[in-house]
Amino acid sequence: MDVGLRELRQRASELVRRAQAGEVVTVTVSGRVAARLVAAERHQWRHFPDIAELFGGPEDADWGRDRRLLNDTPRDPWAGE
Repeated sequence: MDVGLRELRQRASELVRRAQAGEVVTVTVSGRVAARLVAAERHQWRHFPDIAELFGGPEDADWGRDRRLLNDTPRDPWAGE
């Protein structure tokens, strides 16, 4: 569905609901495509066993050395330096 910018302003709530329902709403400005309203992807939670293989690679050999380079001394962020 194509709508002009003025129509988008007038029917924003309806058009967003239609996009949420899966319809692609194309917004035009002066007859040219400017944007598309589409449904946002839903975040899907995953259980660790389902993604555990992503963490099964080799350990970073330089991690210990890199970690020691960090200054992790607690400090008051509001104190003047």
